[in-house]
Amino acid sequence: MSHKQGGYASDLSDGQWAIIEGELPKASCGRPIEIDLRSAVNGMFYVARTGCQWDNLPHEYPNHNSVYYHYRKWCRDGTWERINGLLRRQVRQAAGREAEPSAAIIDSQSVKTCEAGGARGYDAGKRVKGRKRHILVDTMGNVLHVVVHSAALQDRDGAKLVLTDAPHTLWQRLKRIWADGGYRGQLVQWVQAQFAALLDIVLRSDTTVGFEVLPKRWIVERSLAWLGRYRRLSKDYEHHLEHSEGMVLLASIHHLLKRLQPAG
Repeated sequence: MSHKQGGYASDLSDGQWAIIEGELPKASCGRPIEIDLRSAVNGMFYVARTGCQWDNLPHEYPNHNSVYYHYRKWCRDGTWERINGLLRRQVRQAAGREAEPSAAIIDSQSVKTCEAGGARGYDAGKRVKGRKRHILVDTMGNVLHVVVHSAALQDRDGAKLVLTDAPHTLWQRLKRIWADGGYRGQLVQWVQAQFAALLDIVLRSDTTVGFEVLPKRWIVERSLAWLGRYRRLSKDYEHHLEHSEGMVLLASIHHLLKRLQPAG
């Protein structure tokens, strides 16, 4: 597909592509990659943004099997995690902040699954059968880490997964994490013991009637709203949890690229 012809709204600009081009693997099993990588990556962003099925990928992109093969491979080898980390550090530095955050916010989002199968469960609180996306964001709303698990898992247990699995570099400066009331209890002491960090529970006032903007918690809720613009995330359509996490990271990467290099 000719990039000079504009393509689709989800396609990367020349400047955005230049940022991540050098971060993508260039070979597989000793063989050079034969497809147009830029077009393949644009196809992945098209799926994330529009929510279409892989086999309904427009013909302007490479064969959908090849595009999905690379998406799946980069989910498994940590490419998306690495690129997301690189971009959010650049966004923070461009805003005059330290590359790694000293504070973060944690939250979960329960979503329905589909016929693809895989791990799932029932979230009795949200009345959703499916999975939970547990995300950790910095105070700018950038995704620091994501873990997807069964919706049946309690928030406190899910928090242990996402914090334990988070990149070690995060804990160089991260000393405070805000969370809602679902994370109360022994998790506060666990976070202090494991990471020497404060888990600060932000509660809604008992006297408040109607909507209330809660300090710091609104940041992660805004991040979930940003991710919600990507229709592939309206449900969890993936069979494997790592592919579900990859789709969240793909949406995050697309959002970060637009912050670094606004279109137009």
